[in-house]
Amino acid sequence: MAAVLVAGAVCLGAAGCGAFGDSEDGGSDRPSRSSPTATGEREGRSGEKDDDKHDDDKHGGKDDDGRQGARKPGASPLRGKVIVLDPGHNPRNRDQPGKISRHVDIGTGKKECDTTGTATNSGYAEAEFTLDLARRVRTQLRERGATVKFTHDGKEPYGPCVDERARKGNQAQADAAISLHADGAPAGSRGFHVILPASVHKGEADTRKIVGPSRQLGTDLRDAFRKATDEPPANYLGDGNGLDTRGDLGGLNLSKVPKVFLECGNMRDPADAALLTSEKWREKAARGVADGITAFLD
Repeated sequence: MAAVLVAGAVCLGAAGCGAFGDSEDGGSDRPSRSSPTATGEREGRSGEKDDDKHDDDKHGGKDDDGRQGARKPGASPLRGKVIVLDPGHNPRNRDQPGKISRHVDIGTGKKECDTTGTATNSGYAEAEFTLDLARRVRTQLRERGATVKFTHDGKEPYGPCVDERARKGNQAQADAAISLHADGAPAGSRGFHVILPASVHKGEADTRKIVGPSRQLGTDLRDAFRKATDEPPANYLGDGNGLDTRGDLGGLNLSKVPKVFLECGNMRDPADAALLTSEKWREKAARGVADGITAFLD
């Protein structure tokens, strides 16, 4: 999703998160490819509960019971839908290097519990970005009638771990789950991309039932995000269509509900960083995410 390098558990430097730099295993110098064997990731755990009310107050939203504001009649396309938002990383991960570096089972292997994530050259942390964006998305989804749950609210001492993040979506029986991130590729690598789950069946991992719905969710999200933000698909991986399939991410491998990762841009590229640090752009990005989810579920 300010950042301190931690051996074996961080996602900073020339290689950041997502396609470059794995937020689960500490990084890779090569971009991921659209195949089940590609490497790299990020993730974590824990619920938000009524802390959501305070966060929504700041962003003009309302609680699930609609106490704040009034919803227009007929403007609730997501009424009855449950959506889980997973803000990548945790701002406090940097204070717990030992705990976030311990390994957890993702079905196809072992990975670090979580990482610190990447950051812009000016120090704006991915973990701060993902929480801010998640809160904005939550506001827009609630205005459309959805019940929105977070995997964590940034107040935990670390994490949650990647396996627990997946379980949060499963336990909520979410209609859709999205993990929000930003990449840390070298400067000059620009654009956003959506990571889709590969078909895996090993250990606790079995994505066979969610591969199809997740691809549709990812496609709808890609189209809506691009329309809302004018951000181009990533120019540094795959065939440039903004979609990447991976089988090495615990947050996807262990999910039982339709789920994708969204890498909103490259924090290490000055042009992308200027967008990611802009509140105005983040509001557009939130609308794109909400529109993509709505297109998938409506």
